[in-house]
Amino acid sequence: MVASIDSGTVEALGDERLDWRFKAVPASAHGMTVADVRASPIPLGEFGTPLLTLDAGALDHNVRTMARWTGAAGVALAPHGKTTMAPALWRRQLDAGAWGVTLANLPQLRVARAFGVRRVMLANALLDPAGLAWLAEQQEGDPDFEFLSWVDSPRSVELMDDALRTARAQRPIDVCVELGGPHGRTGVRDDGDARAVADAVRKAPTLRLAGLAGYEGALAHDASDEGRASVDAYLRRLANLYGGLDYETDEPVVTAGGSSFFDQVADVLGGLDGQVVLRSGAYIIHDDGFYRNISPFSRGAAGPDERLRPAMHGWARVVSRPEPALALLDAGKRDLPFDEGLPEPQFVRGRGTAPVAGARVTALNDQHTFLVDAEAEVGDVVRFGLSHPCTALDKWTLIPVVDDADAAEPVVVDLIRTWF
Repeated sequence: MVASIDSGTVEALGDERLDWRFKAVPASAHGMTVADVRASPIPLGEFGTPLLTLDAGALDHNVRTMARWTGAAGVALAPHGKTTMAPALWRRQLDAGAWGVTLANLPQLRVARAFGVRRVMLANALLDPAGLAWLAEQQEGDPDFEFLSWVDSPRSVELMDDALRTARAQRPIDVCVELGGPHGRTGVRDDGDARAVADAVRKAPTLRLAGLAGYEGALAHDASDEGRASVDAYLRRLANLYGGLDYETDEPVVTAGGSSFFDQVADVLGGLDGQVVLRSGAYIIHDDGFYRNISPFSRGAAGPDERLRPAMHGWARVVSRPEPALALLDAGKRDLPFDEGLPEPQFVRGRGTAPVAGARVTALNDQHTFLVDAEAEVGDVVRFGLSHPCTALDKWTLIPVVDDADAAEPVVVDLIRTWF
């Protein structure tokens, strides 16, 4: 089955009417629909600050680049939808050949089903009885819906089986045993325990053993030789365990791969029988921080023309110059990401790069950015490079997409709706 999403429901997002609910949308656009903006783009300068934008060209480039790379590597891709929680962007990824969509919890799964996503991997254990009852209804009501969850203990198997029996589930839930690593996140730490979990799944009539899962990104936070070696050792352990389990499907899944070490995942797991599925999610947005430095494409996994492009930028206005070297801007922690590096000043809109050469952000408060050593006056708008898309888009429910964020006068050509 080709993974899909209900395009009609996605297209209906064009009927969203702009008003006060959406940060930075100008009052002059209130009453317009998203489709109206697509037909008659609005100059970015009419939008307020603080502001987060996406770049149309970068989005398209990143989707095409990852699709080409995974195709050449012979692996499938189920991009992690938690990065964007934007069904319109999920559709782009699925249209480019994505195997499915990965999600992290039940609320995210409900969003996917509201938009008719047909193949979902839940990179987590689903143990909520009401959620499992709802999932059983979804499977029974849609024969084409494919769902895959994770388990990492006999207790989680028992809880899932009890809830599904109570709900009188008609179709078994496909699950992967999750293998973890020392000081990582969830996942069985011992290979023998993993085999015991697999045995428990095979004995549960409401579940079906469909594969093995893991996440190498929790074991290394940089691309040092030591970090890459720990990732490689973990992946080889995952590959060895995968070959020793007795699955209940014709094409079992082995899945790993965040956005930092997916090249190693393809190298180690790519030759295994079954379906190798990456779950990289940040690539579609990329960044000017954490992923700029650690992405395999930045480390030579692809040619220079294949590098990902940062598709998100922050825009903030100088509202105060209380000290000679200090400027305060109107964006803060509620507007821009800060957990994997502070925003980087890039230029003052309309004035080139010189005013921020050597400038830096020293702190973010809830609603203010502290910018030092910038030749920016009160009223100037500064564009920022941002780090970590997974904590950027969640601050915005409707995100303007510009034609070219590097243009002298960008225009907003679309708006992307999110559900976090």
